[in-house]
Amino acid sequence: MARAQRSAGLAIQHTSRDAPAFKYVQSLERGLAIVASFDEDNPEQTLADVARATELDRSTARRFLLTLEALGYVEQRGRYFRLAPRTLSLGYGYLASLPWWRAAQNISERLTARVGVSSAVGVLDQQNIVYVAYASAGRFPMLMSRSVGTHLPAFATAIGRVLLAALDADERRTRLASTQLEKYTLRTQTDRAVLKLLLKRIADEGFALVDQELEVGLRSLGVPIRNRGGDVVAGLSISLLEAQLPHDRVVERYLAPLQNAAEEITDSLPA
Repeated sequence: MARAQRSAGLAIQHTSRDAPAFKYVQSLERGLAIVASFDEDNPEQTLADVARATELDRSTARRFLLTLEALGYVEQRGRYFRLAPRTLSLGYGYLASLPWWRAAQNISERLTARVGVSSAVGVLDQQNIVYVAYASAGRFPMLMSRSVGTHLPAFATAIGRVLLAALDADERRTRLASTQLEKYTLRTQTDRAVLKLLLKRIADEGFALVDQELEVGLRSLGVPIRNRGGDVVAGLSISLLEAQLPHDRVVERYLAPLQNAAEEITDSLPA
């Protein structure tokens, strides 16, 4: 799972081939790729580590690291580089730009307290989702570490599927065609034709239930979050470890609280 999160964070380095040369600033791409190469599994890296992760030569990676250090975004201790606290301002700027973010975090925390399982709010980020709010139930040690900023593959998550289902048919088809469908568990659905049918059903039913496709033992139930105009702007999900609970019981127990919480977030938006 760490591999999925790391590749999602570095996806920016592959976008330049699709951009017109006269509009694209490759140096900015490389600087952002270096920032993205640091994560929970790689909080400190040597110059060689960064060069390998970003596919840059060592001299180029060194120039960017030293520039980021001069700007206050990177710190160096001996052979090792790490992100400086100033990088928090980059992520916070995005969160603060979402008019519903603070309400989403508060509502997620209340939802988790009410139903006793972790909840998250996420948005699409290319072929992945990224958490913009997260509330931990604090009692599932086997779950992978999650927090605001966590990237997960959209096709294999409840949030991702409700967001993909909300796209128009052409964009949905394009997303599926360009997504690398990795087999995370034996249950992971990687057949594009089957996924296409699943997304259509999710669009009709208004929720997605994903059963151990991302991690063994993990099930998630997700619903869309809409703005006041009815457009889907994010997804809300819960994560649970109740493998013996039948699907219909999961829906019966958790869907209504999820939908109510999503409506609360919609109602928090300015008129």
